[in-house]
Amino acid sequence: MEDQEMHLKVRRVSDKFTESMYVLANEPSVALYRLQEHVRRSLPELVQHKTDMQNWEEQSQGAIYTVEYACSAVKSMTNSSFYFKNIDSLLRQAINWKEQSSNSQGRRLHDVTPPPSSLVSTPHAPPTSS
Repeated sequence: MEDQEMHLKVRRVSDKFTESMYVLANEPSVALYRLQEHVRRSLPELVQHKTDMQNWEEQSQGAIYTVEYACSAVKSMTNSSFYFKNIDSLLRQAINWKEQSSNSQGRRLHDVTPPPSSLVSTPHAPPTSS
């Protein structure tokens, strides 16, 4: 009987101890301590992730700006095809006028220049001193 009583007392003490530990473990101040501990451990990693994300965002914004600028330049080039066609037409006209001018100038020179036989001069005697 004594053994059984001892066993009951130990059982009650053990149950009370377990209950006390359960109450202490769920105490609000203990919960706040655990929360603080968690934040202290995980905060540096979260800060690093935030910094990385900000850097990636900056790089992405730079890339987006570059692509938008390139698209704008391509659109401007596409819109300027009218001007390039106009320049091409004007250059072709200038080349034609130059060719016509050269051809007409060549004909004038041909008409104005005496035949090659009259261009050859007869040898002159060296001047004599008297």
